[in-house]
Amino acid sequence: MARWAWRVAAGTAMLAMALQARGQNPPRVTGTPQGGYVLKLNSDLVLTNVVAIDKKTGQIVRGLKAGDFRVWEDGKPQHISTFDFQSVEMATPLNEAMVSGMSVAPSGSKAVVVTNPQQLRNHRLIILFFDLTSMQPEDLDRAVDAAKTFLRTKMQPADLVALVSLGDTLSVDQDFTADRQALVSEVGAYNGTEGQGFAEGATGNSNQVEDTSSYTPDQSEYNDINTDRELFAIRSIADSLAGIPEKKSMLYFSGGIQRDGIENEASMRAATNAAVRANMAIYSVDTRGLQAISPLGDASTGSLRGNAAYNGGALMNNMNANAATQEVMDTLSRETGGKAFFDSNDFAPAFAQVEHDTSAYYAIGYRSTDTARDGKYRRLKITVDRPGVKLEYRRGYYAAADFKHSNRQERERELEQQLASDLPATDIAVYMDAGYFLLGGNRYYVPVSLLVPGSQIPFVNGGDKDKATLDIIGEVIDAVKRPVGEVRQTVKLNLDPSLKARQKNIEYTTSFILPPGKYEMKFVVRENQTGRMGSFVAAITLPDLKKAPLKMSSIVLASMREPSRKSDPLVRDGEEYVPNISHVFGQNQHLYLLYEVYDPAHAKPGVNEPPGAKRGINVLSSLELIQGSTKVYETPIVRARSVNVRGRDAVAFELDVPLAGLKPGQYLCQLNVIDDAAGSFAFPRFALLVRPPHAGAGTQEAAAQRPAAGKAE
Repeated sequence: MARWAWRVAAGTAMLAMALQARGQNPPRVTGTPQGGYVLKLNSDLVLTNVVAIDKKTGQIVRGLKAGDFRVWEDGKPQHISTFDFQSVEMATPLNEAMVSGMSVAPSGSKAVVVTNPQQLRNHRLIILFFDLTSMQPEDLDRAVDAAKTFLRTKMQPADLVALVSLGDTLSVDQDFTADRQALVSEVGAYNGTEGQGFAEGATGNSNQVEDTSSYTPDQSEYNDINTDRELFAIRSIADSLAGIPEKKSMLYFSGGIQRDGIENEASMRAATNAAVRANMAIYSVDTRGLQAISPLGDASTGSLRGNAAYNGGALMNNMNANAATQEVMDTLSRETGGKAFFDSNDFAPAFAQVEHDTSAYYAIGYRSTDTARDGKYRRLKITVDRPGVKLEYRRGYYAAADFKHSNRQERERELEQQLASDLPATDIAVYMDAGYFLLGGNRYYVPVSLLVPGSQIPFVNGGDKDKATLDIIGEVIDAVKRPVGEVRQTVKLNLDPSLKARQKNIEYTTSFILPPGKYEMKFVVRENQTGRMGSFVAAITLPDLKKAPLKMSSIVLASMREPSRKSDPLVRDGEEYVPNISHVFGQNQHLYLLYEVYDPAHAKPGVNEPPGAKRGINVLSSLELIQGSTKVYETPIVRARSVNVRGRDAVAFELDVPLAGLKPGQYLCQLNVIDDAAGSFAFPRFALLVRPPHAGAGTQEAAAQRPAAGKAE
């Protein structure tokens, strides 16, 4: 079962992160490396890097010929058409050369630009990427010290190193160069140990490449408080390096990446695939080093309630939270051919691994006998006719996916193929959020919202209207890969120009009825002016609440409510809550929360009451906003004495928090829900970003002066 609707919602300004490549534009490449052995697809030529290691000595085996290797793709033999061997020992010194790769050369640089690609043959290309947004000062100091040690003592003549950082913007602080002193000076600027350091948000003498395209106000809000920002940065770096065919290695220094809510697996696949196309392996380094995980948490954690600190529950939660911050980094390394380095204060092994994986390798190419461009994953098997030799190489790659349509049947087939494809479409940005509300009979109502930035839709002027057409297809797959829900809709937009849809978001909503379990949701959106597509893939778990101490729905955050005659759980008193996917709000807006508590306990009968008598319930709830380690705001407590959702034995809580009194910035929100009669409770947390109000929002701003309110009865 599904329903749909669309809306135009306001957006906010975009944070430019794009890097632009210079020089010739090479053919696009695709693939997925592993273990430092990069694979790419150029037209119908598949290239994979192979390292041959002697099983006894562990040394690289040299002198192998093309005839010594055998290649199979999905079990079918392939003919090797290109073969090469590269080794840093055979590199020709470049005499302090800088490679034209990611940015314009810094002013006053002594380096010369490499114009002949053959000069890069046999060289080792290393990118040191510092995610400054995730590291504490002590973490940054360790990372900078390790980088300096490598540059001063381990960097070889064949090495060319670049420095990139992610702060307020994505910056190329030093393009590829063999100048050790220039690199040491630039990397020392990250923590102020060299040069001038940082001042007022500056990044040394970085070459920031900002987006100079048309105003796109509706994308950054999806990247400010989730992993998409880091993934987009990595993808931008990879895309900018696609013009350099040599193998590249990225050392990614991060203090962990927190994943909140539903994350876009399509963004992860797009980032790893872009790295593969650029022939770049990622080596992730957790700069927090070895951590002692305590059940009580660290100094930034509030005191615990209940007995979780004594029964192992809190320790397990803290360990799981720590592992979750390393999950994305591990996936990036595993899927792109690098290696992740966690729980160690010594970062030298990461540099050593890069040197080992890129010191010498065989580049093998073949033209696949499978000419279908279906985006499917294809498995590789490579053997060598030499006993005692172990091969390390990527075990597969994603085939290319073409977009062709000329008639209705072909358009539909293209959508279905993209929905089935393992390789996501990322030509346009698509964002998704999903929730769950218990209906009864062990079934959930699952609302799903999709957003497409209006700036990415090519509206055409039709008379006095802005017009566009979107094709939407989606499906829900259960744990055994069976489709249990589907959506197919063509949405025709016919909007008044006064709405300024290009500077806002187009929202599509639908819903499903599902039992508890684990599911994967995938949606594909295509705009029908140019045929560009975007996809969103996410896993969602609908819990079995029978064993839960406190039975609770998901939490809907909204910045707007609109009149509705529908009767689903998102509608209260004739108003429908419109989910805010990004968790980004303006100071002139309200934060609306909607959530439900099921089967609340009734108070026990009093001394003078009969044993079977029922008393009322007592469920309490409030919201706290925390910045750093300080609680800066708390709503009044809302108390429910009786159920208020007919037929579902549920209490629906509604909170209304005006944001005019809060300073712009990021907040950690903790929702407190306590069933006093049952002695059970829940304290879910989520991130929130408050921004200054947009110009022209006076009416909303005036309405936002009311105090916080809530109701449950």
